[in-house]
Amino acid sequence: MNNVIQTETLSRYFGESSKEADTLVKALDKVSIEIKQGEFSAIVGPSGSGKSTLLHLIGGLDTPDEGSVLLAGTQISEMSSAELCRYRRDNIGFIFQAYNLIPVLSAAENIEYIMLLQGIDEQERRKRTIEILQQVGLSDKENRRPNQLSGGQQQRVAVARAMVSQPKIILADEPTANLDSQTGIELLTMMKKLNQEQGMTFLFSTHDPKIMERASRIIYLEDGKVVKDETR
Repeated sequence: MNNVIQTETLSRYFGESSKEADTLVKALDKVSIEIKQGEFSAIVGPSGSGKSTLLHLIGGLDTPDEGSVLLAGTQISEMSSAELCRYRRDNIGFIFQAYNLIPVLSAAENIEYIMLLQGIDEQERRKRTIEILQQVGLSDKENRRPNQLSGGQQQRVAVARAMVSQPKIILADEPTANLDSQTGIELLTMMKKLNQEQGMTFLFSTHDPKIMERASRIIYLEDGKVVKDETR
């Protein structure tokens, strides 16, 4: 099975080091990991361990100070800004704990938006949107705007939006953090099902035990370093 995510000695520093002051913080320190296609993996560790930083670097939302990120064999650190935007649009689905839905668009329009940017024709966009709304249990909410939906429903829309364009990789940064326990379980069950049926690769950053229980692999970070890598 091919690697869809590969980091090589990935480092990210914040602050600076000088004779006057040393405020340099190693958010990530030479992290090398490989994630294979179809894995349902979680990056875990205490607050400040580098979980979100690693996810943002993998997704091209931040730039490493050292090392490299390869996604499906493509070196994203060598891309121009425009190339990286196109690559993210076509290959990566993002799920954030803050949902990041567009408030003036309906649930269906939020889901459809990424496909509009990809130039997918209207008939295909509509077909996929209807199908994914059914999969996430929101068929009767397609015309509601985000402020008319509960937190759990908004996160379902965010999951649907991330998956509808059929990306190679789904990156989920603390996706259950703002949800009650039951809603979080329902959402994770849905994502696991879609992972198994469609073979999409999921990588979470989390400290939620519910995600850890369902992950097929857990990568433990501490002080910006991988301290344990456990496959189940």
